[in-house]
Amino acid sequence: MPVRFSRWSRARWGRAALAGLYVVVLAAAVPRAGGHGKDRSWTSEQAQRFWGPTRTADDAGDGADADSRSPAQRITGSARHFGGVPSVGVLFYTGDDMRSHHCTASVVHSPKGNLLVTAGHCSIGDDAAFVPDYQQGADRQPYGVWTVDRVFTDPRRTDTGEGSDLDFAFATVRPDAKGRQIEQVTGANRLVRTPAYVNRVTVIGYPSADDDPADEAIRCTAMTSRLENHNQLKMRCDGFFSGTSGSPWLTHFNEKTRTGDLIGVLGGLNGGGPDGDNSAQLSYSPMNDDEIFKLYLDAINNREPKR
Repeated sequence: MPVRFSRWSRARWGRAALAGLYVVVLAAAVPRAGGHGKDRSWTSEQAQRFWGPTRTADDAGDGADADSRSPAQRITGSARHFGGVPSVGVLFYTGDDMRSHHCTASVVHSPKGNLLVTAGHCSIGDDAAFVPDYQQGADRQPYGVWTVDRVFTDPRRTDTGEGSDLDFAFATVRPDAKGRQIEQVTGANRLVRTPAYVNRVTVIGYPSADDDPADEAIRCTAMTSRLENHNQLKMRCDGFFSGTSGSPWLTHFNEKTRTGDLIGVLGGLNGGGPDGDNSAQLSYSPMNDDEIFKLYLDAINNREPKR
């Protein structure tokens, strides 16, 4: 069966590849797998300047306002656009504008307050930054732009088979210009074990602008069940197109704090769903078991994952 890589469209993959070439000119490349760091000269303050008002608004392209339909019309099924939450945002590459976001990530509680979780197949590299509560076209992003420092993935992860049960990743981000860690600014979700195959979850993600011209966060509350022959969950909710890989699956979501218990991330077999025309209707997530907590310990202790 063909692998649906990162829920990316072919056009998005092409632009990301060009972005990677652009970054090679700017800085030495660092491998994207495992727990590799990068040139520490790239700071969150520089990332904020790179994606300042001129890039977030002016570089959006002619398609930014092309779809004037209501949010309910643009997304069918159960997923709906909404204003977003501080702990969930998008990942970008430095060689492209913000509308090129390719995966979703979220802040999880950690001792240092500097940790993100996403899907392992998102392949975050040395040229990435995270924008929490991303707002398309905003003059200034409400919670800033945060530079990814180091990424931690399980070296046994694969797109199919048992290795797809390990499709999760952590990333540390650097402090902002005021010396604050991201958790101090956005709050964080709590990483917990997946209690069972059947759960009521709230899933928040950002589809790519190619697939959803509104370029806004979406949210869906649904019931999960077991993905047959895998240590993974599945949920049925339309609207989770390319760009939503890494979306947090939250239980006990608190509307006041806008955080919850993270029991999974959108990913797993084939990058998080079946292949075919209806792939955006069914999504997968690896179970949070001992393996994700081993990787969490690697991340908070800043050590290379070895299995």
